[in-house]
Amino acid sequence: MNPVALITGSSRGIGRGIALELAQAGTHDLVINYAGNQAAALECQQLCQAAAGGHPIRVKIAQADISLEGDRVRLIEFVRSEFGRLDLLVNNAGVAPNVRADLLEAGEESFDRLIAINLKGPYFLTQLAAKFMASCEPLPGCPRAVVTLTSISAFTASVNRGDYCVAKAGLSMMTKLYAARLAEFGINVYEIQPGVIATEMTGAVKEKYDRLFAEGLAPINRWGTPSDIGKCVVSIAGGAFPYSTGQIFQIDGGFHIRTL
Repeated sequence: MNPVALITGSSRGIGRGIALELAQAGTHDLVINYAGNQAAALECQQLCQAAAGGHPIRVKIAQADISLEGDRVRLIEFVRSEFGRLDLLVNNAGVAPNVRADLLEAGEESFDRLIAINLKGPYFLTQLAAKFMASCEPLPGCPRAVVTLTSISAFTASVNRGDYCVAKAGLSMMTKLYAARLAEFGINVYEIQPGVIATEMTGAVKEKYDRLFAEGLAPINRWGTPSDIGKCVVSIAGGAFPYSTGQIFQIDGGFHIRTL
């Protein structure tokens, strides 16, 4: 029996990169969650099966909008019915603001949408997933973990997308809360803070970040890739950090370093 990983928002972007790295490692059965793009989820499923090579893993897709309570319940029930267990939750699903607006002009509609999808959804999905994980008999040699993707925006102020920054900062505290609460069940909880990663989401601001990288934005002065994030998740899933919980992994090319 393989351990089971659920990766939210994994049909495209960083989530797909995580799924592909886990598939290549061949250690976990995978649940590819998507909100609306079934074609992308099916493509990710096929890519994961190919990446697994000879590893005997199962890959399933599951539609759910994590901002909706009913969908969150249905998603966990899908994992329960298909696999009977859950060992790794990766909270990756998230959206960018529809419109970047100055902090003094931004409206509540965008704020409510960002908080519902990027913060409330993962917060309560983790609650459901943690209860399910705690009820499962641990597999020998297989760690159990929750990994939440935040952003350098959790600590970097962008005054034209304050809603996004607030949501990501909230997820950072969520990691600490669940790390403290779930330790008794042997479930470690981690935060990954990606830097500037090349995905469809960042495609709209490619010119801006190309210019910033040209000016020396980060010590490792290139765009990050989804596989950079996936490799970190594989390390966590493999139990590389057994005496660590609440830890932040900054996969940002060194952006977080302050220099003089």
